[in-house]
Amino acid sequence: MTTNRIIPKGPAPSIDEADEIINNVASKDSAPKRPPLREDSPRDRARKRAEELRAHLGDIDEGTDDFYVDLESIPDGWTYEWKRHTVYGQEDPAYQVQLAREGWSVVPSSRHPSMMPAGSVDQMILRKGCVLMECPTEIVMERRAIEARKARDQVRHKEAQIAGTPDGTMTRDHARVRPSIKKGYEPIPIPE
Repeated sequence: MTTNRIIPKGPAPSIDEADEIINNVASKDSAPKRPPLREDSPRDRARKRAEELRAHLGDIDEGTDDFYVDLESIPDGWTYEWKRHTVYGQEDPAYQVQLAREGWSVVPSSRHPSMMPAGSVDQMILRKGCVLMECPTEIVMERRAIEARKARDQVRHKEAQIAGTPDGTMTRDHARVRPSIKKGYEPIPIPE
């Protein structure tokens, strides 16, 4: 916006007077004389956004874990797990009923809005056909102990089958016929 000023005719002002007139005019005009320059060029905006993404994602080369849940965000006394929600886009209602019967419930998306896209209206947190669910840690630990006991019982049963003999046959107590059962962990060779 330009303003027309009337300057009286007469002798030219001195340099000091001219500076004072310019300062007065500049201080009275609050509107800029030209449109403001763009804040950033597209290249600068792209560079700033790349820095934000690197800070958020970490090292891009290592990839991201789609199922990562910050342990600090899990409420005390609860366990979070990803459970199957769909297979090839189809839900399995019987499995959902089984999960509910075992104590699992859906983690509400309102509890962890950072895990959802901006403006999402979903009530649950979904990732690649899985849903984030919660169960009391006490129940989860009891269930894990039961599963570990069942696994040990299966191993003991197989060991008894190997070491045992049918009725009326020689026992396996003799060193020549006693089976050698070894337990250990070693790498499995991978075929090329």
